[in-house]
Amino acid sequence: MTDEPEHWYEEDAGPLVRLYAVTRGRGRAPRRELDLTTLLIAANAEAAPRRPGPEYDTIVELCRAPLSVAEVSAHLHLPLTLTKVLIGDLIDDGRLAARAPEPTASEPSTDLHVLRAVLAGIRRVQI
Repeated sequence: MTDEPEHWYEEDAGPLVRLYAVTRGRGRAPRRELDLTTLLIAANAEAAPRRPGPEYDTIVELCRAPLSVAEVSAHLHLPLTLTKVLIGDLIDDGRLAARAPEPTASEPSTDLHVLRAVLAGIRRVQI
């Protein structure tokens, strides 16, 4: 017997369980506020899990330190949409907290200036 934990995901073969089975047939996250950069942190990690599944425990463990939705998805080796479903479940259960990342210090006028320059460049190429 080895000391390695048994994994449901085999690197070479891919998932051994159909992805829709992990989310119980749900393929879309009802939470529109979750995007790639939304930061997640374990809120009540010691609470008894309301949903079975190793993915939920893994997400809570990963989010003991703040992680983005994209980072959680990468750690789980799951598509982003399915990861959002699982994260939404944990937010509903009170085990995770989510917040939008801090806005950058860039000026909106600078962004508009860059967009206008890109548009001008595209127009020059099209002629």
